[in-house]
Amino acid sequence: MSDDAASVAGVPARLLAPAKLTLSLRITGTRPDGYHQIDAEMVSLDLCDELLVTPSATNSVEIVRTSAGAGSERDEGPEPSWNVPTDHTNLVILALELAGRTAHVRIRKRIPPGAGLGGGSSDAAAVLRWANRLTAAETAARHPDATSGPARQVVSMRQAASLGADVAFCLVGGKAQVSGIGEIVEPLPYQQQEFVLMTPSVHVDTASVYRRWDELGGPAGDHGNDLEPAALSAYPELVGCRDILAHSMSRTPRLAGSGGTWFVTAPHPRHRDLPVYEGAQTRFAAAIGRI
Repeated sequence: MSDDAASVAGVPARLLAPAKLTLSLRITGTRPDGYHQIDAEMVSLDLCDELLVTPSATNSVEIVRTSAGAGSERDEGPEPSWNVPTDHTNLVILALELAGRTAHVRIRKRIPPGAGLGGGSSDAAAVLRWANRLTAAETAARHPDATSGPARQVVSMRQAASLGADVAFCLVGGKAQVSGIGEIVEPLPYQQQEFVLMTPSVHVDTASVYRRWDELGGPAGDHGNDLEPAALSAYPELVGCRDILAHSMSRTPRLAGSGGTWFVTAPHPRHRDLPVYEGAQTRFAAAIGRI
């Protein structure tokens, strides 16, 4: 049974939510309402959260952490240091409300929160894709003889971006140029790319980084990311992780979005001895197309 048919029948639907990597980010202006306008290039990665969505009478979110071992994964309890809310402020619940759906969502987290990899945004986008497919399937079930046409989108790109600057891109996925406040997503051709990601243990708050960028007078970043100076000012502990990655890979790391993940293009052939630094997670990741 497909996810669409299963959802109509009330059977849980399994969804993938790929991480997002911001390859470059320029801030082009600030609107009167406080939102920052951006010009960014983003790609989806093969690092994915997995969501189990079960239609229910009320909205709820359950978060479990996965850990690898002996070639398999096991579920563990939520990591206390993640500080991921499960109340009405969670982006998944806000996405359900925006789409007019109610469900229990169990999230197997592989994308570390507060890392600039868009985990929460991608989870929300996965729910919006599910809601769009579900509406299309329900419409087809009610009107089986109707002439097929483009499926009605429950949530527009602008509405998706209102949840967070990365949600609209995550709704589209693949590789894209992103502008406006994140609601303008122009797909780009897929390009095979591999990266080394190093994520420190510090949880970076995106709003705090943007606020610091304003306080610093809107500096430009030297490595293609205007938020990098603000992130380093707000979270100076990011420096050590950057320097270890630079020394180990002999490349200049770039900051992913507001941080705190640093990345470099993966060496060819892949360098198997990934750097280790004080609780940081280091991994290979590859760009993927739209899902």
